Order: sequence, then structure tokens, then C-alpha cells
Amino acid sequence: MQNLPKKVRSKKLNARVDLTAMVSVSFLLIIFFMVTIELAKPKVIVYDTGADRGCCDCPPPHHEENRSMTILLGKNNKIITYTGLPYIPIDAPKATKYGKNGIRKVLFERNKKVLEYSAALGKPGRGITVIIKPSQKSNYGNLVDIIDEMKIIGITSYSIVDDYTPEEEEKLLASK
Repeated sequence: MQNLPKKVRSKKLNARVDLTAMVSVSFLLIIFFMVTIELAKPKVIVYDTGADRGCCDCPPPHHEENRSMTILLGKNNKIITYTGLPYIPIDAPKATKYGKNGIRKVLFERNKKVLEYSAALGKPGRGITVIIKPSQKSNYGNLVDIIDEMKIIGITSYSIVDDYTPEEEEKLLASK
């Protein structure tokens, strides 16, 4: 008999798959889809008028219009002010002038009324919001003067709107 080489047997390795990474990824995917489904649901904002609670002393539906005052700036230092909306103003449009006895007095009195009104509603410190609308014919100095008046009186909520003047406001600026 011949010397045959012995067969070398290889050792069997224990075949074990590590699934830790796969479990982590699947949990991350589950959490991701749960969050995206929750965020995709439509949200509804409920408008509470107080009518269903029998609220008698609730403010009228458009009570925030009391807080807005519009200042129209025209040519030749013309100023027109009104409170509320242009088609249904709370205070009728009126012409005034620059200075201590003009626009400053109007702004101060209106702001005082609104602060008292807001305090009565339980929201103290909410003064007027002024919308400044310079026309194409007004000058830059008039705009600076109005902003100075805001600073003097302490009105912090104001906005300058350019290139938007409805027909009603154009007629107010054109009238004498």
C-alpha cells in the first residue's frame, strides 16, 4: 500500500450573521414613517367666536380694525388719516398737518384710546398699528417726518406700504 497523503479536513466555521445594523435601520425607518404620517395629517384651526359659550361681552367680529390707523401722504405736505377700513372707516378720513398740534396729537389720542380699549379686553399694551402709505407725489422728507412722529409717540407697530393705493384713497388725496 502506498503512502497516500492524508486528506486535510477544513474546520467548519460557525456561520453567524450579525443583524444589529439591520434592526437599527428598520427601527429608524419605522420611526421616520410614523412621524411623516403624523405630519401629513391635515390640521384645522378652529375659529372660536364665543357664540357657542353664550359670551355676551365678546368684542365684535372686526374689533382689531380699531387698532389700525392709516396715514396717506400726498403732495404739498398733505396728510390724510382714517381708522379702520377705507370703505367702512371707524373714524372718517380727515386732513391734518405735520407737527405737535397736527399728526402728533391725532396719533397720541388714537393710541391712548386703543391702549385703554385693549386693557379693557384683557390685552394691555397693545397700541395702534399704523399703516403709512406715501403716494407717488409725496416726498421723502414727509416719510421721514412721519417715522419721527412714530418714534416720538412711542408707536412701535407701523408699516410702510408702497405702490398700493386703492381708488378711494386716491380720491381722498386728490380732494381739497
